[in-house]
Amino acid sequence: MSGAAVMAQTAGQSEEAHSHDHDHDHAHSHDHAHGSDADRTAAKGYFEDDEVAMRPLSDWEGDWQSVYPYLMAGDLNPVMEHKAETGDKTAEEYRAYYETGYQTDVDRITIEGDTVTFYRDGTPAQGRYADDGYEILTYDKGNRGVRFIFAKTEGDAEAPAFIQFSDHIIAPQKADHYHLYWGDDRAALLEELTNWPTYYPSSLSKDEIVAEMTAH
Repeated sequence: MSGAAVMAQTAGQSEEAHSHDHDHDHAHSHDHAHGSDADRTAAKGYFEDDEVAMRPLSDWEGDWQSVYPYLMAGDLNPVMEHKAETGDKTAEEYRAYYETGYQTDVDRITIEGDTVTFYRDGTPAQGRYADDGYEILTYDKGNRGVRFIFAKTEGDAEAPAFIQFSDHIIAPQKADHYHLYWGDDRAALLEELTNWPTYYPSSLSKDEIVAEMTAH
């Protein structure tokens, strides 16, 4: 499957929150938002269809850690306080929002070649994945996002049938963090807008992650 199908979402208030706080505000604070004007605009969710290009799985290659444990331990409180300085929520409201967004029991992911390994409490589930196209999602606020999709070709039963990457980048480029959606129903995953487990390189300390998230 290839190309883009524009998906007009109608998820109401939860989508409004996602498209503003996650795809817009969240994207603005990362390194790729400091690239070209086109990169910054795309990171905020504004781009033309012909600017989107399928990306190889190698864009996400590496060893990645979930940020959810850091949030739950209070390590990301400075990030929430930083957001509250200019945002429309209190630090505690942002924390609750990201608690829903970051929630996952997969604390580590490794990606090498076409192999993706998910770790739950140190137990691996591994699958091999192939390009399954991308989808462009359109949100209520008018901004958009791209899900780059890979389908499992073989592997452990516990490894999901589909994985969908979202990282505010719309064409081939190495990711510095990403949000991942996974499951066995490709179409149903595209409806998920409130839970987006988020991963940063495992080499980063909690303080370095905080610095990444608050950088402008």
